[in-house]
Parts: sequence; structure tokens; C-alpha cells
Amino acid sequence: MTNWTAALLVLGITLAGCERPQQTSGGDAQTPTPADVDPNSMQAIQDAVRAKESLPGRAHFESACATCHNGAVQKAPHREMLALMTPEAILSTMTDGVMRQEAAALNGQQKVEVAEYIAGRPIGEQVVDIPSCGDEQAFDTLAPALAVNWGLQQGNNRYIDAATAGISAADLDKLQPRWAVSFPGANRVRSQPALAGGLIIVGSHNGRVYALDQASGCQVWSYQAAGEVRTGIVISAEHQVFFGDVLGNVYGLDAHSGKQLWRMRADDHPNATITGTPSLHDGNVYVPVSALEVSLAIDPRYACCTFRGSVVALDAATGEPQWKTYTISETPTVQKQNAVGTDMIGPSGAVVWNSPSIDAQRNQIYFGTGENMSSPATATSDAMFALDMETGKVNWVFQGTANDAWNVACDTDTPENCPEENGPDFDFGGATILVSGSTAGDLVLGGQKSGFVHAVNPDTGELVWQTRVGRGGIQGGIHFGMAALGDRVFVPISDMADGRSYDTPDRPGMHALDINSGEILWSTLHEDRCNGKAFCHPGISQVPTVVGDVVFAGSMDGTVRAYDVETGKVLWQLDSTGTFDTILGEATRGGSFSGAAGPIAFNGNLIISSGYGLYNHMPGNLLLVLGK
Repeated sequence: MTNWTAALLVLGITLAGCERPQQTSGGDAQTPTPADVDPNSMQAIQDAVRAKESLPGRAHFESACATCHNGAVQKAPHREMLALMTPEAILSTMTDGVMRQEAAALNGQQKVEVAEYIAGRPIGEQVVDIPSCGDEQAFDTLAPALAVNWGLQQGNNRYIDAATAGISAADLDKLQPRWAVSFPGANRVRSQPALAGGLIIVGSHNGRVYALDQASGCQVWSYQAAGEVRTGIVISAEHQVFFGDVLGNVYGLDAHSGKQLWRMRADDHPNATITGTPSLHDGNVYVPVSALEVSLAIDPRYACCTFRGSVVALDAATGEPQWKTYTISETPTVQKQNAVGTDMIGPSGAVVWNSPSIDAQRNQIYFGTGENMSSPATATSDAMFALDMETGKVNWVFQGTANDAWNVACDTDTPENCPEENGPDFDFGGATILVSGSTAGDLVLGGQKSGFVHAVNPDTGELVWQTRVGRGGIQGGIHFGMAALGDRVFVPISDMADGRSYDTPDRPGMHALDINSGEILWSTLHEDRCNGKAFCHPGISQVPTVVGDVVFAGSMDGTVRAYDVETGKVLWQLDSTGTFDTILGEATRGGSFSGAAGPIAFNGNLIISSGYGLYNHMPGNLLLVLGK
């Protein structure tokens, strides 16, 4: 992350938020950065801050909201967390949502102004919802459920067989757009859809979960969550829907109607969030808990940091907690003061922003952790965990990188809260994968932002092999996960520039490793075809999916590609940044592919989710279904 991009994230604004974004009548808010503005310059940041703080909603926020959301109420999300919501979603919470009583003193226009102030951008002038199917569409109880968990199967290998997908390498040239939707008030698409009952169920940036008809894309039902839904959607055999939101809430819905069955908050910390998709097994939902506190540390007056990552087991029927295991056993305490006299608190961090992998045979779940956000560094950051599924007991921990404590204050002009370790920020961002090699037997694989893939023994956590595939870095290495088929694991590498120097060249693209030995079998490096396009990069940040005999993955240049599993040859590609007509006949477009919304295939159709709009990625707003 570059110096001043971090500041924008904390303030909840983008440079495009300083001016009214260009709108399409399909609800697609495009946010281009002017060519003559350096998005990371100090002047640009100062201009953005002044623009945001001059908005009329600031005074209303200070009078009606600041007491709770500036830190006085422990469980109330900080303003910076609320800024990750769209202004439309914020307004909805004040008009007919959870904050309607607290906002009762504000009139309609004042609520609009508060929403625009918090989000840092105006409410869209023309927001058109996804059209309803009407009464004739319903959940088909006889239709099989597909993509039940984020990893598609228990081990998170992200494999869809050719019969289920209805797509093979021979069919790629036949793929044509069938239908597309854009989500109202959104500039990113990062929730992996689930398929059940003839529906595509998917979360959105605007905080709504939509059930769309698989054949046409029309809306069967929708549910408004409290904040952005960036996790994938999970569906049980009993037709329950599970997901988390950006404010740390976890939900259970009825898949037929979208009716809420239960809702709970996974952690009381005001900056808790759910990024990784929950995993479902044997009546329990296993929820990874992360936080966005790492960005708040850029303010030297913020006492960093107090959040500890965890995994929570919930009863799928009721949402009642069964157990909770922290990744750091010690409670954070004041360690010292920074240069401006603010408390520095630790240990903290080791967040979990990936989907747990289920090992039913061993009664274990596996997951990876991120860096510590403050000193002291612990032995459980940048690590792979194995927990007992019934009790949450830690069975083993393998640490990939020791002494990694980092937050956004590092590499900026306000480094007072930067831990003494100062990085390198080598999270296990992507989910672990449980595989079985033909000679090596069972292994747990973890991909790290360091660019390394680690293979460990699932019984002991001992290292079997490790291979460096990419350069690694704060924006490098493996981000949101890998995929596996047979004796191969497919490793996407980002290696986006982050302002630091490294001793290894960039290796953006797709790579295949032998599961038994870690040997690199092939590497398909991407050429930089961005031609100066802002926020464009050839690396792969999004998780891939193996479909039959091909690997599908989208890259940060906006292109989704299909690679031959044996050779790595690119067999097919599609540029998602072009214009696509939605089911309303209006235009939308994609952007960078990133996050955990990897491609999904079913019955001769391919679903892609394009547009990230965070961390120097191209925004976009495209859910596209391609078919033969």
C-alpha cells in the first residue's frame, strides 16, 4: 500500500469522492481518477480531506452520531468502519434500519447529508435496482445445491468437475454473455455467489444479499444487511443461507424467502469485520473474524492496537456460539507510549481473513492468520492453525514468518504507531487447502503474501516442503487463495508494487506446483498490457477455480483467463473492462479482479465477478453470466 492511499482508506474517501462520480442509469458509479492528478500525492490527500470535511453532513454527524461512533460506545463501529459502506446503505440504516431511532432527530435531508459525509461521496442521482422476477419465480426445492461452501468442497480445493460445470476446454470459444447485472450504488463486486434451488445468491457492496434467477438474472428476493457483504454465500442442505458483513455481523437466512432467521455479532470490538467466508459442516458454521484496525493506526493519536483474530463456531440453526478461539491467547495491554504520548497496546492482530478448511476425518479446521498489528510480535501471526472442530482447542500452529508486526502507519509520514518490527506484512490471506498427493499423502497447503507456498503435515503441523513462487510484499505474493486438482496446486501471484525494494523479480501470473514435492511445474507470467491505465496491474489477486481441465482466474488488469491445467497455456480470455449491457439494457463494466469471488461454473454457464475498487485496484460493477 502506498503512503497516501492508506490515509484515504482511514478517512473513508477516494479522490473520486471529491467530485460527483459519473453515473449511468444502471446504477454503476464509475470513479475514474483524473489523468493529471497523482492519487498518492500529499496535495491530493489534503484536497480530498478538505472536501470531505466541508460537507454539510459533518455538523449533523457531530450532533447526532459522533458520541457513539467516535469511540465512546465500545460496540459501536468507528466512523472509519462506517465509511466502508455506500451512502445508500448508510441512509437505509437511518431511515428504516438499525439506526432509525438514534437518527430520529434528523430530517430527511439531514440524513442524506450525513450518509454522504460518512461515505465521502454523494448518493447516486439515478440508482436503479435489479428488476424483480414477479410472483412466478420461486426457490426450486428439487434443484440440487451447488457451491455450498466457499471452497466448493470440504478441503477448499476449489474444484468443479466437468460434468457439474458443463464446460471443458473444448467449450471455451463458445462462451458468450448471457446476462449481466450491476449492483445499485456499488463500485466493487467481491462476494462469491452460491447456487441453489435455481437461484444465484450473492452479496453486494450496498449491503444487500440478492437471490437472482439463474436463467435471467431477475431478482427473486433481497435482504438488507447492516453493511457491505464481501464474504461468499454458504447454503445448507436445509436451505439456510449464511454470510458475514463488513461490520462483523453474521447472518442466517431462509433461502426460499430471504427472511432473517438469526443474526449475531462475531466480536464486540468496534473494528471487527468478516472478510473470509464462513464454512459449514455438520450443523455448525465456522466464522473467521478479522478487523480493519490496521488502517486506524495511521493517526498517531489512535491507541493501536487491541483487536485479536479469532474463529467462532455457531450453531447453524440458531446462531448460538458454541466456542470461540483467539489466535493470540494474551489480552492486549499497554506496552509503552509513542512519540506523541499515545498508548501503544499489544499484542494484537493475527486476524483471520480466509475461509476455514474442513477436515472431517481428523475433526479439524485449518486457517491462516495475518501479521501482528502492534508489538510484541507473537508466534501465531503469519501462521497456519489447526483447531478441534468440537471444542476449538488448538491442535497445532505452523508459523510461516516470525517477527512480523506491521500497520498502515509504517511507510507513511506519520509513523508514530509503526511497530518496531516494521513488517514485512506477510499474511496468510488465502484459505488453506487440504489435499492428498499420490506419494506425499495428506497435506495442508497455505499460500502467503511472502510469495511462498507451505505444505505441512495435517496431524502434526510439521513442514513437509515450501516453495517460493513469487516476489512477495505488502501487495505481493498470494492474496485470496489457491486451487488444486490431483497432484497439482495452482498458485496465482500478484506482486504489485508497494514502494519497497525486494531481492527477487516480480512474477505476476499463474503457476502450477507439484503437490508431492513443491516443484514448480509451469509458470505463465502476464505481460503488462495496462498501457498507463490507472490502478491496472497484470498480477492475480483473485482466487482461482479449477473447472474440469482448465483453471479460471481474473487478474488486476480486468482480464479473466482460462489456463490449461497441464501446460499453463492461456486457452481463452475476456476483458471485463469493456461495456456490457445489463438485464435492464443499460451499460456497466468491470474492473480489477480481486478478492474471494472466484469464477464459478454450472450447467454450461460461467459466472464472473469483476470490480474491486480498493487498495489501488480498478473499480467496477459487473456480475456476468456467460454460457455456451
